[in-house]
Amino acid sequence: MSHALFSLNPDLKQLRDEGYFVQQRGGYLVMREVPYVDAQRQLRIGTLISSLTLAGDRTRKPDTHVAHWDGDFPCHADGSPIQGIAHQTGAFDLGHGLKATHAFSSKPAEGYADYHHKMTSYANIIAGPAAVLNPGMTARTIREPEAEEDSVFNYVETASDRVGIGALAERLASERVAIIGVGGTGGYILDFVAKTPVREIRLFDSDEFLTHNAFRAPGAPSLEELREAPKKVEYLKDIYSRMHRNIVVHDVALGPDNLHLLDGVTFAFLSLDASDAKRLIVEKLEAIGAAFIDVGMGLELDEGSLGGILRVTASTPQKRDHLPQRISFVGGGVEDIYASNIQVADLNALNAVLAVVKWKKIRGFYRDLEHEHHCTYTTDGNMLINGDLTC
Repeated sequence: MSHALFSLNPDLKQLRDEGYFVQQRGGYLVMREVPYVDAQRQLRIGTLISSLTLAGDRTRKPDTHVAHWDGDFPCHADGSPIQGIAHQTGAFDLGHGLKATHAFSSKPAEGYADYHHKMTSYANIIAGPAAVLNPGMTARTIREPEAEEDSVFNYVETASDRVGIGALAERLASERVAIIGVGGTGGYILDFVAKTPVREIRLFDSDEFLTHNAFRAPGAPSLEELREAPKKVEYLKDIYSRMHRNIVVHDVALGPDNLHLLDGVTFAFLSLDASDAKRLIVEKLEAIGAAFIDVGMGLELDEGSLGGILRVTASTPQKRDHLPQRISFVGGGVEDIYASNIQVADLNALNAVLAVVKWKKIRGFYRDLEHEHHCTYTTDGNMLINGDLTC
């Protein structure tokens, strides 16, 4: 992606053609080896970092004039701080191995026309005093670009980095996620997980994608697609592989003969009915040390309207003793309340949202004060309940 960005966009290409040591790291444009003067009038080297605004693989006009800087505060040749660029000082972890100590604010009257304009403007402000002390010193280092990042996405993920949460997103990057059952709720889980940098997504489902599925799954299939009755896993892979490269599909129902397909999984979402197979899946996930979330939905038509409960039950290596009271693997148990066949897209999506939020809490993306492992949402009372507090 990095080579393509710099070859397709004149502003980025011009930076390299002029000898600036620039790279794409995640959703950032990075200019390395920018010389500057510190408060002791010593010549130093720092790094200038800007978020990228893209339309696919094409740059747009920068949407912010702010840039980050990794180094001491740059000074004039006499050691006095450069005025007019101060914005914020701190310890910024931008993800992708990028750190910063300052965020600078210098805005031309008409804004920056492109990334060449933005990066060279900041570089000239910062590096100018260095050239006073050492004539000829410049940010144009004429360096070959380093190896590109290995991304799981087909295009640059700019959403996290433009708001400064790239380091949090990286907490999910080592995950190998299994989604077992990709009907209504499982499909929405895939929609959300595919937008994260997880290393791999494995889909398990043996069913076909039929007309009724179209009305409770994300997206909008065409009539022609429905006529082909594709497998659910193949239909969803075709859609989400446009964004995420590492989606692996298994057109099977998991059972005693193929549980090895879960080897290497670090986290799983279970969206399937109670059965002996479900028990085997849970035992396998526990044996390989994987955390998982089991979801359930029970809706009833009563007196002319629908009502019911959504459930999200988490299991981690640190806490699994609650599972017998929270989920069952055969009919006649606590799972019965979630076993009706009524599904509605909005509640499928909500069930998926609650599950994905809990996953991100477990992995430290979201703050988690209670560390609950079971919650329910009741539609008619609009009640979202931490089940661990009601044991």
